[in-house]
Amino acid sequence: MSGTTDAVPAAAKAARAPAADARSETASQPTGGLPWTVWGLAVAVVIIEMAFGPRYGLFRDEYYYLACADHLGWGYVDHPPLSIAVLASVRAVLGDSLPAVRLVPALLGGALVLLGALLARALGGGRRAQLLGAVAIAAVPEYLGQAGCYSMNILDATFWAVAALLVARLTPGERGWRRFVALGVVLGLGLLNKLSVLFFGAGLAVALVLTPLHKLLPKPGPWLAAAIAAVLFTPHLVWQVANGFPTREFIENATRYKNVALTPLQFLGGSVLEMNPVTAPLWVAGLGWLLAAKRARPFRSLGIVYLVALAILAAQHSKPYYLAPAYPPLLAAGAVLVENLRWRWATAAAVVVLLVAGAGLAPFAIPVLPVEAFIAYQHWLGISPPQSERADSGVLPQFFADHFGWEELTQAVVAAYRSLPPDEQRQVVIVASNYGEAGALSYLGRRYGLPPAVSQHNSFYLWGPGRDRVALAILVGMDPDNLRSAWSSIEVAGRWHSRYAIPWQQRWPVLVCRGLKIPLQEAWRRGKHFI
Repeated sequence: MSGTTDAVPAAAKAARAPAADARSETASQPTGGLPWTVWGLAVAVVIIEMAFGPRYGLFRDEYYYLACADHLGWGYVDHPPLSIAVLASVRAVLGDSLPAVRLVPALLGGALVLLGALLARALGGGRRAQLLGAVAIAAVPEYLGQAGCYSMNILDATFWAVAALLVARLTPGERGWRRFVALGVVLGLGLLNKLSVLFFGAGLAVALVLTPLHKLLPKPGPWLAAAIAAVLFTPHLVWQVANGFPTREFIENATRYKNVALTPLQFLGGSVLEMNPVTAPLWVAGLGWLLAAKRARPFRSLGIVYLVALAILAAQHSKPYYLAPAYPPLLAAGAVLVENLRWRWATAAAVVVLLVAGAGLAPFAIPVLPVEAFIAYQHWLGISPPQSERADSGVLPQFFADHFGWEELTQAVVAAYRSLPPDEQRQVVIVASNYGEAGALSYLGRRYGLPPAVSQHNSFYLWGPGRDRVALAILVGMDPDNLRSAWSSIEVAGRWHSRYAIPWQQRWPVLVCRGLKIPLQEAWRRGKHFI
């Protein structure tokens, strides 16, 4: 009888084992709020971004995004619609001043610092690991740069970090649907922001096969998450089909003509540099811990997501910063590993080293220095960011150079515009060679009474020339010799120069062209360039 009664509890215990194991995987996770030092660091990042970020003015792409916000839709040639919808909402409430444009990325920069700490906590890290995870994020120039400029990139990093946080909390015995619903929403919105979230999804799919999370595959949870993401992404996919998949053409042209074809080793080296080389020991150790440590077995998927994203991006000869969103889980894992070393001073030492290194490289991401002081500082350190595009950026790194020259360009176009008689001013069209010029002229030209500029570059091409007939145009950034077959009269109306702007941007004069010799629609099609 004693054997029988012993067997019944044993069988019940075995039946409950999977649920118990699932709970035990998260039982060690610390509870409670984040340390006040983490909150203080996040607030400091926001304040620094808002205080120094506007020093160099708006960035080329920000002018373009503001123009996109005038043409809301389910897609654009070079990006999905979410970041533009957010920008349009901000503009409706706060306007489009420089501080208003920079507010959301600055806040997301602070949020990313908090997510670094939350990821460390989700991986089992205590308060010291949470602080180190937050400091590691704040020490990365790429994140600081993204938080100082409105674009889809800081949103992308945030979506990846939130998705990683949700995946870190998944267990093989997951029974509820709420976490999968949240994951599907995050991935779907992430795809509506930037297509690179597909790489996270690809890595997660591989992880679901290779890790204990494969036990979830027969259950509806993962498929529900995938279905939600697909539904959210569908409107943009429909837009792509309706417009002939312009993003595919954009990516092909950028790969062929614009971006430097980096080898896999060059790609990884560029990523290490942009992530701050001093953080490399931390995230390399974190990757090793995620992939090999017994304690990290529930979190293997995060290491696999990184490796899959690295393999895809390296194979595509992508820009190094595309991999940046994959690093927060690795940095958090490294922070947990350092916290568990026998030397209790190791975490404090790592925090100090990262803060010093981060401060030293911050001027390469945030304009904390006046421009001439930065040029001298860059020369003194002997550091230059990796060149990811083929064009020469001049005395400044491309990221900073693309903040300069727009006012000088606008003044040159204003002079050409005002040289025209009033009747010609009413009929002239301003045509720019690229979206940066067109966006800047539309934004800065308002105060001078310029009509909005048009362009045949990327989404500007889809918006058209703005009228049915064009007999007179001010052309910007174009070679006069390439225009003679299309125009009866071409005259140079002015030039512009900025020491800090990208040199190629200043090659061609401002032109006044009269007498279009070919049909407008044909001329528009000839100038189309998605790149």
